[in-house]
Amino acid sequence: MTRQIREQLDTLIEAGTLAAGTLLPSERDLANTLKVARNVVRGAYEQLMDAGKLRSEGRRGRSVKSGGGGTKKKSTKSTKSSKARKK
Repeated sequence: MTRQIREQLDTLIEAGTLAAGTLLPSERDLANTLKVARNVVRGAYEQLMDAGKLRSEGRRGRSVKSGGGGTKKKSTKSTKSSKARKK
């Protein structure tokens, strides 16, 4: 169910139906509307935040990031463990 909600929200963001800056419903409100558990909505929101599509507005809730988010930047720093393996 989390995947379905995430995919629907992602589609709305990519299509521009949910414009940048749009506040999303609270976890509780969306869960009640969809008749699912709140943690299902939380999981979908967190996955979209990890993907860079949403941002937290603190107590205001979550909103769509400018440009729909896009891909998350990868770190170019190498870790100690990767350096140790190269030796």
